[in-house]
Amino acid sequence: MKFKRTLLAATLMSAMSATQAATPSNEEIWQLLQEMKQELNSVKQQNEDLKAQNVELKQQVQATEAKAQEATEAAEAVAVASEEAIKTAAAKDSKTSVGGYGELHYNNLENQASSDDDVDEIDFHRFVLFFNHEFNDRLRLFTELELEHSLAGEGKEGEVELEQAYIQYDLNEKHRVNAGLFLLPIGLLNETHEPNTFYGVERNSVENRIIPTTWWEGGVMFSGELAQGFSYDVAATGGLKTSAGSDYAVRSGRQKVSEALADDFAYTARLKWTGIPGVELASSIQYQEDITQSQDPDAGSAFLWEAHAAIQKGDFGLRALYATWDLDGEGPKAVGADEQTGWYIEPSYKLTDNVGVFTRYSEWDNQAGNSSDSEVEEWTLGLNWWLDPQVAIKFDYQDQDAEDKSDEFDGFNVGVGYQF
Repeated sequence: MKFKRTLLAATLMSAMSATQAATPSNEEIWQLLQEMKQELNSVKQQNEDLKAQNVELKQQVQATEAKAQEATEAAEAVAVASEEAIKTAAAKDSKTSVGGYGELHYNNLENQASSDDDVDEIDFHRFVLFFNHEFNDRLRLFTELELEHSLAGEGKEGEVELEQAYIQYDLNEKHRVNAGLFLLPIGLLNETHEPNTFYGVERNSVENRIIPTTWWEGGVMFSGELAQGFSYDVAATGGLKTSAGSDYAVRSGRQKVSEALADDFAYTARLKWTGIPGVELASSIQYQEDITQSQDPDAGSAFLWEAHAAIQKGDFGLRALYATWDLDGEGPKAVGADEQTGWYIEPSYKLTDNVGVFTRYSEWDNQAGNSSDSEVEEWTLGLNWWLDPQVAIKFDYQDQDAEDKSDEFDGFNVGVGYQF
């Protein structure tokens, strides 16, 4: 027992001695703290270095992103420019073009001879599309397709018509030839009748009833320049086919190149002078051996003479036209249709760049050879408002006076027309 106590005491003393020996001194603790401080300073410096590296890296990333954005924008600009260049080049190289025109009319007219024939209607009179193509520098195709009165077909008011379809070939720099279906070179409106190009809602009555606009035929036509300001057109085409049933009225004789009889061709010539800017002076003639296409032995040849002037000087404009037919044969003579004549004069003035006013005095007679009075006089006045050079709103008032007291339509017309 005593031995065990002695052994326990010795063990405790040894442990205490070992513990005292393992405890560091103050100097060792100070040294250890200094080493730890140095280590912390080293870690702090490394953190500062890392922060600086991060800032530099961030700046590099931002610079790279900015350069990438600039490169992207530059690439997009190049792409847009390339696309525009391609479009421009395609437009320049395009061989086919599309255009057209159209006009909507509202007519409110009272017939002074018979109230049963009053006109109060709205009508999309014409919708027209042009399709043209250039085969090469010297050869071209021109076409014009028209829908009249909105609906066409059996029992409908309208018609689908092919007004132009011809090939044009340049013989040289000053002369060309057209072959196919084309508008005849007669009058002011027959070739240029887009609604934004003339005053009045409806086409004037003289060119409508006497020339008769719009008038196209199939055949061949040579055109060109004779001298400075002088041009010519010479055509051989199918002709009119009038009849006693229509009192030989020239407008009813248009065959419109639809399985048209061609026993008798028509020959047309025009001389035009445009030597002064804003001035056009022209005269046309046409001859046809038989205006009924040999269908009426009481009728014979027909001769048309037309002359016109169109002047535009500043805001002032003036149009004037005269046209007359001379028909041979006892048939036309019996109803006074051996002479069919008309003329008009139309001064106009532009109040602003977009608004113009006009007045027109017209006379026409499809039975001028008759001893009885069959002449019709018409006063028209109105205005055009161009929303754009190719879009016009129109208004006019008309007053007719028929010497034989037949149809006399008085009232107003409103229309809108465009061209593109």
